[in-house]
Amino acid sequence: MKVLRVRRWSAAFAALATTAALAVALGSSPAGAAAGTGTGYLHTSGNKIVDSTGATVRLTGINWFGMETDNKTFHGLWSNNPWKGQIDKMASLGYNTLRVPFSNDALKPGATASGVNDFVNPDLVGKSPLQILDMVIDYAGQKGMRIILDRHRPTSAGQSALWYVASTPESTWIDDWKMLARRYADDPTVIGADLHNEPHAEGTNPAATGACWGCGDPARDWRLAAERAGNAVLSVNPNWLIFVEGVSCPSGGLSNVWDNDPSNDEDCGWWGGNLSKAKEFPVRLSVPNRLVYSPHEYATSVHRQKWFDDPSYPANMPAIWDRYWGYLHKENIAPIMIGEFGTTMQAAVDKVWLQELMKYTGTGVNGMSFTYWSWNPNSGDTGGIAKDDWTSINQDKQDILQPYLIPPAGDDGPDPSATPTVTSTVDPPSCTSSYKPVNSWQGGFQGELTIKNTGGSALNGWTATWKMPAGVTLGSAWNAVVTASGSAWTAKGPAWAANLPAGQSVTIGFTANGPQGEPAEVACSGG
Repeated sequence: MKVLRVRRWSAAFAALATTAALAVALGSSPAGAAAGTGTGYLHTSGNKIVDSTGATVRLTGINWFGMETDNKTFHGLWSNNPWKGQIDKMASLGYNTLRVPFSNDALKPGATASGVNDFVNPDLVGKSPLQILDMVIDYAGQKGMRIILDRHRPTSAGQSALWYVASTPESTWIDDWKMLARRYADDPTVIGADLHNEPHAEGTNPAATGACWGCGDPARDWRLAAERAGNAVLSVNPNWLIFVEGVSCPSGGLSNVWDNDPSNDEDCGWWGGNLSKAKEFPVRLSVPNRLVYSPHEYATSVHRQKWFDDPSYPANMPAIWDRYWGYLHKENIAPIMIGEFGTTMQAAVDKVWLQELMKYTGTGVNGMSFTYWSWNPNSGDTGGIAKDDWTSINQDKQDILQPYLIPPAGDDGPDPSATPTVTSTVDPPSCTSSYKPVNSWQGGFQGELTIKNTGGSALNGWTATWKMPAGVTLGSAWNAVVTASGSAWTAKGPAWAANLPAGQSVTIGFTANGPQGEPAEVACSGG
């Protein structure tokens, strides 16, 4: 699977390289904006992210979390929407990048994934967390999407202020990053490492124990740690981007609010959101043009920061964003990729916040990159783009984000903006079937008929038909709507699983009256 994916990117790169060569010969240059997420590996140029031809790329993505939790894999794999169906939906909505949070626990030998619906996702059964990640990366790459790996937590137990804890020392953090950098070194779908999620202050000043920026203490200075880990990653995979978040308070400690001396109170922001010292103390990487700063930004559903109650709100917000991280983009120092931002949208102030933040990022390919938090509906502070069924969409949020999204331009799937056409070259629906007797009793039996879609496209509104021996009548059925007319039986996909993706299977369970018998002449159909 990896070879096919690499060949796809290589072929695309070769084609664009030829185009670039012709452009030079004619005295012109390649196009200034890349379709989707561009071609080949990405790097930086001033405040822009560019592809292998130099064309500007804007990452407009979304977070799909779960691999950082006790499940050690993507949440929502328990739902009735297959994992590929969820990625299809993200891509069709215009999200061209997936930010994937993980914990080091998910990378350990023997780590197991849990919370997988083996009926809906039979291809994931028995797979390790890393093997499932491989499959998601492969399929996302086919859609033209990119992947950012986010080391979210040292362990699945929870977030940490520093990039290490006793059970996961800095050496493990770096070694695991080098392992991932090697694992995906030949796959441009994976574009980089978000080194550690939301380093933040801990302890009260002057007894700070949390992550600082520029303080010079190797055990606490996040800027120095990011350099150590980033350079270790680049030593084994120089093609990756290195995403570096901010801190909350540059000192690494919380202000003493009891001393009644506001002059000593530090200007603190969101966890991971304060990059105010990055110009004075920049992250220095061994490979040039690989650094992307990645702040986080949230609304009142996470915490009611003081600026939300400013009488001038929301007019005060651009200056706040400028101070914490926006200046890096505006002064052409480095690209900004807002790694997390989100809201439940329950409060009017939050809707305004999201609208104003998106305006601030800018429109079109030259705007700042971002990955929205989150796809998951089970994010307690923000909710998700997906609703609780992991299929329906929160349209209020999507409507605000939509004008800023640049859809992926994959060559392995249909363009969601194109009008589908049907021609004589479309392969007819095809499937295979297998039957398993489960139980029998006097006058009846129970069986399972498994239908697998072996065609090249989804069976939308799938239907299966077969014949049963004379004298067999239908008792009950599940996982499909089954009807019988004499010996002719028909099963249709239920509302919650009406579509059967290519390569996927559905098992129809039923009880019957009469002598034990097996289905024959099984056929399937669908759009």
